[in-house]
Amino acid sequence: MEDSPQNNLFRIASAQQGYFTSAQAIEAGYDNSNHAYHVEQSNWIREIRGIYRLAKFPITSEGQYIIWSLWSRNRKGEIQGTYSHESALSLYDITDVMPSKLHMSVPNNFRRSKPLPKILILHKSTIHKKDIIQRQGYQITSPFRTVLDIIAEASLEDAFIKQAIIHFRNKGLLTKKQIYDMVEKHPKSARYFIDINQKGCDS
Repeated sequence: MEDSPQNNLFRIASAQQGYFTSAQAIEAGYDNSNHAYHVEQSNWIREIRGIYRLAKFPITSEGQYIIWSLWSRNRKGEIQGTYSHESALSLYDITDVMPSKLHMSVPNNFRRSKPLPKILILHKSTIHKKDIIQRQGYQITSPFRTVLDIIAEASLEDAFIKQAIIHFRNKGLLTKKQIYDMVEKHPKSARYFIDINQKGCDS
């Protein structure tokens, strides 16, 4: 593929389902003063301040996750936000939880000068790479970390927590050792782990 601003941006946006930031457009070779022109010409769709979508890419159900993931980038262009808690459960599609807002975990030193968008709920914590699952254009907490977070937060009804654990276990996404680790970290959570030898917990 020819090395041109258009092709460079296409490569960047393709990895993010068509979305990109102003900084990424500049990195691709577009002058900052030309961004408004590409919006006016309907080449780019402006999603929120500083974040666009190439018009040739269709809107997807995951679009909102990519947009706010890009919003969370630091000055080095590194993604800071990881979808967690109720939003991670929703993305794994294993419970009946339907969060009205997007739950995102960010580093403790995460700061924004402007008010937090109403769609977001931020949880400040340290998340290690082993607890992050990469998806196309965004990232979510691993099943282990997701369950650990919702147990620690205690913001969901027990029925939803048990439902999540059962489905994760049945899909083999939680091991017996991980369950023991959770109980060790949160002894009161033992009530959620009944019949830990059922399918999905033998390893």
